[in-house]
Amino acid sequence: MTTKTDWEFTEETFTDQRAAEQAILAVGADPRGAAIMKEKAVFKVVRLRQVPLRAAHILKQTFLSKGGEAAVSRDVSALRAEATDMLLMGTLAQYRAVLATLRRQPFGLSQLAAELEKFLGKR
Repeated sequence: MTTKTDWEFTEETFTDQRAAEQAILAVGADPRGAAIMKEKAVFKVVRLRQVPLRAAHILKQTFLSKGGEAAVSRDVSALRAEATDMLLMGTLAQYRAVLATLRRQPFGLSQLAAELEKFLGKR
């Protein structure tokens, strides 16, 4: 048995599930596995503007709990902001999990979930 010592790396970014699924299939993965993995291969960053403080806290915690991330102003944790811009970061699979939770939340987050789902569906 030989040990590989020269590794070849390429970076790939997928803008949609179709491209991700094709790449997964191209390495020889089972089609059923590719259908599951395609959402995990598409990473999206979404900017929200002027999110109210209470909603920003829930959004941040929800993304973290699903393995994603959400950047907020440092004034949010110090409770010195009424609102903040946010960057939401995650795979489509993580967004799907976040949306399921947000649909049950107050402070306009259920409406945000519906609008975010539409926004992501257009991409």
